[in-house]
Amino acid sequence: MSAPAGLAGADAAGPARRRRVVVVGAGITGLAAALRLTERPEVDVLVLEGSADVGGKLRAGSVAGVPVDVGGEALLARRPEAVDLARRVGLADALTHPAPVGAGLWARERLRRFPRPMVQGVPADLRDLADTGILAPTELARAAAEPGLPSRPVPGDVSVGRFVRERLGQAVVDRLVEPLLGGVYAGRADELSWRACLPQLAAALDGGSLVAAARRAAETARATRDPAQPVFAGVDGGVHRLVDATRAAVERSGARIRTECMARELTRTTDGWRLVCGPTRSPELVDADAVLLATPAAATARLLASVAPYAAADLAGIDYASMAIVTLAVRRDEPLPGSGFLAASGSLCAVKGATFSSTKWPWLAAAAGAVAPGLVLARASVGRRGDEALLQHPDSELVQLATADLAHVLGASGQRLGEPVAATVTRWGGGLPQYGVGHLDRVARIRDQVARLAGLAVAGAAYEGVGVPACIASAERAVTTLTG
Repeated sequence: MSAPAGLAGADAAGPARRRRVVVVGAGITGLAAALRLTERPEVDVLVLEGSADVGGKLRAGSVAGVPVDVGGEALLARRPEAVDLARRVGLADALTHPAPVGAGLWARERLRRFPRPMVQGVPADLRDLADTGILAPTELARAAAEPGLPSRPVPGDVSVGRFVRERLGQAVVDRLVEPLLGGVYAGRADELSWRACLPQLAAALDGGSLVAAARRAAETARATRDPAQPVFAGVDGGVHRLVDATRAAVERSGARIRTECMARELTRTTDGWRLVCGPTRSPELVDADAVLLATPAAATARLLASVAPYAAADLAGIDYASMAIVTLAVRRDEPLPGSGFLAASGSLCAVKGATFSSTKWPWLAAAAGAVAPGLVLARASVGRRGDEALLQHPDSELVQLATADLAHVLGASGQRLGEPVAATVTRWGGGLPQYGVGHLDRVARIRDQVARLAGLAVAGAAYEGVGVPACIASAERAVTTLTG
């Protein structure tokens, strides 16, 4: 076994020695952590990535000759971390916002508007909910009775589905909460944590009405944000550009990024840490003063098995859901209506939501129009936890199913999808962590044990948020842990 030049500890003694930090994982979490670490002149940074490329769930693709995002395609702008990173890596002039067109909800065989206001799927105004037609009269009466139900404190943690069902009925779970949770986590309401997945409502709830808590949360959000600030941001040319720009900034700062270098073992040494990397037949030792693990839960559990076994066991208990993105190019005379839709649980054969990409993002409409007049792009999200049988269909069948669902939704409004031109399928196997009941307690236990090991930190989507801003915040928290 050998250590890469400049990474072994023996040749670096003396007061001027730079502290070596190895970041394992080069998704947006690992790249953001590496960039922050390079701001410390006393730190030498190495990033190890097991796959052939960096970026994780932010990935570039193309359909019909048009470059597109086939992973994440938007950044939550009302959290600052992702937008701040984009500016830091030279993308300030490329930041853009969606066109001012609304998204819909497919429910009861019609494309409907979302109730206003609504917090994480829970309506804050039952009269407005009635106007949307999302609920049938008997279902609406069940929800309308909620403010008069007895107060009941939430005992610790429960599933989102159980709590919302008890207060507002099954229809609200199926037609409002499930679509949002499916879009964010690819998860199921009856398996996801109330405290971890609906934190705004959990904070606003006082043991009484859930609708009143949603109203308070909505009022708090209005009071603390700029009404002119859009909810989402994007990058002209695609969010995947954030990966390329961050990688370039990391490397310009003197850090090294090694791809196809899988970290397989982590052990303590007398003065730091040692990673065993690469293929089993020709392993490589990488020594470090500190290690930041920005890897999915299962990989992190494997690396922590011998040094933090209880944390490893908790990490191994975090489940992941698989899903796929079907990106379609069609030819039609006008843009698709609106920015897209979410679908009520079980209301379509395959699609849980869709983005009418070239309507939502003006830069993408221009790019598609430059390839061919009348070319329109859409992407459909297929699959969530428990949909393994659906995801076993070959790509060609997923394209057929997604196309049929989109045509059905548009047909209900008297529109045609258009003539299919091209399609691509991107599969995200085990792509999204599931924040099950008790997740926050699990994360607290993990962090407590890892904190006892000097020079070790963990970060990523498995802990306090799956969106890009949350992952960047996790990276910066981990860097602070290591560097003070």
